[in-house]
Amino acid sequence: MTAAQPRVAIVGTGVIGAMAAWRLAARGARVLAFDAYGRGHDRGASAGESRIFRTVYKEGASYVPLLLKARELWRTLETDSGRALLTLCGGLTLGAPDEPDVAAVRRCAEDAGLPHEILDRAQSAARFPQHRLDEGEIAVHDPGAGVLRPEPAVQAALEAAEEHGARILGYHPVDDVTERAGGWRITALGETHDVDHVVLSPGPWAARFAPTAALPVQAQLITACWFAARDVAAHRPDRLPIAIRRHPEAGFSCFPVLDGVAVKIVPHHLGWPPIDGPENLPRGADPGFARAASAAVARLLPGLVPDPVRIGTYAEGFTPDGHPAVGALPGAPGATVLTGFSGHGFKLAPVFGQIAADLALTGETAYDLTALDPHRFTAT
Repeated sequence: MTAAQPRVAIVGTGVIGAMAAWRLAARGARVLAFDAYGRGHDRGASAGESRIFRTVYKEGASYVPLLLKARELWRTLETDSGRALLTLCGGLTLGAPDEPDVAAVRRCAEDAGLPHEILDRAQSAARFPQHRLDEGEIAVHDPGAGVLRPEPAVQAALEAAEEHGARILGYHPVDDVTERAGGWRITALGETHDVDHVVLSPGPWAARFAPTAALPVQAQLITACWFAARDVAAHRPDRLPIAIRRHPEAGFSCFPVLDGVAVKIVPHHLGWPPIDGPENLPRGADPGFARAASAAVARLLPGLVPDPVRIGTYAEGFTPDGHPAVGALPGAPGATVLTGFSGHGFKLAPVFGQIAADLALTGETAYDLTALDPHRFTAT
């Protein structure tokens, strides 16, 4: 008789938890996944119409093997679900050659041997006139970058998990996660569920759960603005790559038109302030933020009407060093934690889902997680 596969609970079904559910269920685990909200909800970081995918990565070449595997798994999920989730439209990093992020992107491309181009101001204007560069600025073009569709991606991963037998319990806020002999007990809506292993993917809710409360994950507010394109065709993915802009007056992420109307801008230079928790997320931006975002668009994106037609707010969990906590939960055998992705986890979600499955089922993974080990925050 074949031994039953372990029962694994997943706390949080944003993109990380959704991918963990898919990869675990595909390997035969008995998966039970909980979330306080519905599939692809807009309270955490797995929302907002579009997210960036890129392989030339300012966070360093050590991420490149993870990114290449993530791209492969994104394509697998597209095939499994029949949904288009990743459009490789290319990507730009724009700014002065000595700006730290611009220099880091160039270094990553060179260290990892990734295809890329360095465009001067005139070359960038000829190919990508949607962006206004100042004298001396450059564009680093990454042909392997693109745009992801977050809400359909979360839904596709959860549906794929269900096809393999997972139970997805939306609108089931978890009240307690407690270690017990031989496993863990999850309490949600007054009912208890005993499992062999728990995957904790709480996103910006990390402080709400006793097992992850000691990790230094701060919930922060991310505000996105959509600006109408004067020429919509010139701002669709076939002509406008995703972009990360670095400028003395502004910094932002830029996404091509996906809704037929507007380009999404996520300002960086205006800050991502801490918030008490995603349940206290404001549902709009104050006038000063909107004015500053409009000024950045007027200065650097001449093809957009510089008044936002839509504003969205989202929450993300940030760590002090800007890298996630991924691995065994300190002091808690039988628990895996994946949290604190600090605004750059979505593109990597499928491979982190696979890593979660590796750790839950075998206790180890082939990927080097040394730099992401949660123990780095608890070591004395």
